[in-house]
Amino acid sequence: MMSIFLYMIFMSLLFFLKRFWTLFQFMILFIMMVFMSFSGFPFFSCISYCYGIDFYSYGLIILTMLIIALMIISSNFIKGFFLILFVLFVNLVLCLILLIVFSSLNMLLMYLFFEFSLIPLLVLIYIWGYQPERLISGLYLFFYTLFASLPFLLVIVYFMVNKMTLYFDMKFVIFNSFLVHMFIIFAFMVKLPMFMVHFWLPKAHVQAPISGSMILAGLLLKIGGYGFIRFMSLQEFTFFSYGYIWYTLSLVGCVLVSIICLIQGDVKCLIAYSSVAHMGMCLIGFLSMSKWGVFGSYLMMISHGLCSSGLFCLSNFSYERYSSRSFYLNKGLINFMPSMSFMWFVFCAFNMSCPPSLNFFSEVFILNSMLMYWSNSFFLFFSFFSACFSYFLYSYIQHGLPHFFYCYSLGKIREYLLMFVHLFPLIFIILSINFFF
Repeated sequence: MMSIFLYMIFMSLLFFLKRFWTLFQFMILFIMMVFMSFSGFPFFSCISYCYGIDFYSYGLIILTMLIIALMIISSNFIKGFFLILFVLFVNLVLCLILLIVFSSLNMLLMYLFFEFSLIPLLVLIYIWGYQPERLISGLYLFFYTLFASLPFLLVIVYFMVNKMTLYFDMKFVIFNSFLVHMFIIFAFMVKLPMFMVHFWLPKAHVQAPISGSMILAGLLLKIGGYGFIRFMSLQEFTFFSYGYIWYTLSLVGCVLVSIICLIQGDVKCLIAYSSVAHMGMCLIGFLSMSKWGVFGSYLMMISHGLCSSGLFCLSNFSYERYSSRSFYLNKGLINFMPSMSFMWFVFCAFNMSCPPSLNFFSEVFILNSMLMYWSNSFFLFFSFFSACFSYFLYSYIQHGLPHFFYCYSLGKIREYLLMFVHLFPLIFIILSINFFF
């Protein structure tokens, strides 16, 4: 793992070259292919200097490298403006931070870089964001994360004082305190985000540039799920004792957030709220604490990272042409960009978990684990609501009367490439599902 980190650090020398933009994407994709060639592993492998990877880290690290490379392609609009080198530098720092979070074997290291990921994201929002409201959205993001994470630091200090170790594969003291359990998982619930602590997400998404939205939806929400996976194995007893509280909140939250989606007037805001609904479902899978539930939630993290990132890219394509993300001004897109309308349809269908997408498999696993955990979960059948808001998103902006008569029917090759690379893994992983399960 240390060799991959050093590769990333020495990539900063690229910024002294002239043709760095394309070369940067190539080098990120190259190290991703090298990492994919590593063999399968059931437990921590490739261990070096407190870093290692296992089954869960493996998929999330590949997703990190892929989304970072796609962020560079999607940020082509920024390429002609100021601070081009700084955009790439911020993306490289974010990539390195996320690799360290997903491969760290030490709680303190994971916590430090979990918090440090906030700074490059704030830089992205503040410098390349859209409206002046980005200042207040950055404050929301900053204080939500900081407020939730400081109690978690106290628990880490307690572990170190009492057990003299912070490694994940060690046995820790078993708590029966609800307060300590809350301190441990509150930081991850905000980052996931769980319903009731999700208010920072739509604000941050709407004000962030396309690269910020992609990394928020594709990767930073996954840190919360990854933290649940790691700490569930250490604190099984408290998760069994108090999991029903978060399970109930997530069940109700999925339904309410899905209904909130139907009253949005901003395309990015609707996609951001759909992320809250899907991550709530992901949390339900984790809290069922069954093999199907955890595996389904892991697959949902991968599939949502690609699908939600693709939807943000599609909304950005229309924003670059219309200079608006409003539903009321983006009507009739099927007349303007009929070639891109198919991509809208496929990603909206995959967002509502239609086969043959990876989202469909993950949702089947999670629904099974829900019924095993509590059979009455079936009454809150929120897959129906996710289908409603995905259908609403597609039909509202593709159909209807356009507000001005000018044809933008030609999409660029860069845009089709971007959508294909998002789409291909969602279908390909299903064909190789035996490798995972």
